[in-house]
Amino acid sequence: MTDTTGRQLISNLTADGTMVLELQEKSFPQPTNNEVLVKMEAAPINPSDLFLMTTGADLENATYENGKVTMQLAPQIAAGQSARHGMPQTVGNEGAGEVIAAGPGEQAQALLGQRVSCVPGSAFGEYAIADAMMCLPLGDHSSEEGASSFVNPMTALGFVETAKREGHDAIVHAAAASNLGQMLNRICQEDGMGLVNIVRREEQAELLKNQGASHVVNSSKDDYEEALAKAIGETGAFLGFDPIGGGQTSDICLRAMERVAAAKMTEYSRYGSNHQKKMYIYGRLQLEPTILTPSYGFAWTVSGWLLFPFLQGSDRQTMMALRQRVHDGLTTIFASSYKRRVNLEEMLTKDAMMDYAQMSTGEKYLVTPHG
Repeated sequence: MTDTTGRQLISNLTADGTMVLELQEKSFPQPTNNEVLVKMEAAPINPSDLFLMTTGADLENATYENGKVTMQLAPQIAAGQSARHGMPQTVGNEGAGEVIAAGPGEQAQALLGQRVSCVPGSAFGEYAIADAMMCLPLGDHSSEEGASSFVNPMTALGFVETAKREGHDAIVHAAAASNLGQMLNRICQEDGMGLVNIVRREEQAELLKNQGASHVVNSSKDDYEEALAKAIGETGAFLGFDPIGGGQTSDICLRAMERVAAAKMTEYSRYGSNHQKKMYIYGRLQLEPTILTPSYGFAWTVSGWLLFPFLQGSDRQTMMALRQRVHDGLTTIFASSYKRRVNLEEMLTKDAMMDYAQMSTGEKYLVTPHG
């Protein structure tokens, strides 16, 4: 069988800070070993995809052509990505489609002809090579239903699994009205895990409350820190997950945790409480530096959390259980909604890029590579 040809979105950054997003014709070889070739039918634009597409870019003054965008990155952003200067990158973490060819491996052959979700890292293309182990058979589910079945669902499940492993029964989550945050809210209710949801607008708070959330805190209100501490006290949440990264989100959470812990101290200590407090940063919705203040003693940790290292540290039994749970809840607990559907050319128009680059809550785009 001959190679398959199709278009693929490529991101290239040069040393002078010029970034080019371009649809290129590519030859997809026959899969080997446990690989599969997927005809991509749907792929969401996630915040993690935007690092290679829009982060630090001057979108207003970019040059938009048919299937090609040339833009200038802010100097500090371009310098921070120096390792990829002149090294073209494929784009699109996850998506779904039909397996049209498979390597000789047993897992790959079992997927031939099936519709699957996958995480090829090249989902913004007409075809993609994927590892069969990282594919989820969708059965009767459509590609649109399965397109977002990996990154957000597995991340939300990963948060709860991480909390359980570290001995926690409640967590704090910032930017909680996001698609991922809504999934996490439903998971925590199902698992009996306490959850403190931090949002920035009242309509986001109402959204989560209508979905059964019992602790929602609005960061735009004057009593934000007091309300956050109260929610932490009621749930016992001394572990948090922060997708904002820049600014003081993690700092404020640690401060509120210390406020709760210090109130339970029977003796004063200049070093603060001994109660361990931890924040995981898992995103960079804000690019400014992370600010930490000496406001919560010395029993605290700020660390990074990424999905794929978490999965690599999980045993096969855990992985299979998580995958099965996602499959069973694709149209309920892990359901995703989309603001707009675009093809490969439409995703590279000025209007679309300036819209999805804002990463607004409830306004995710879905790419349909074959129209």
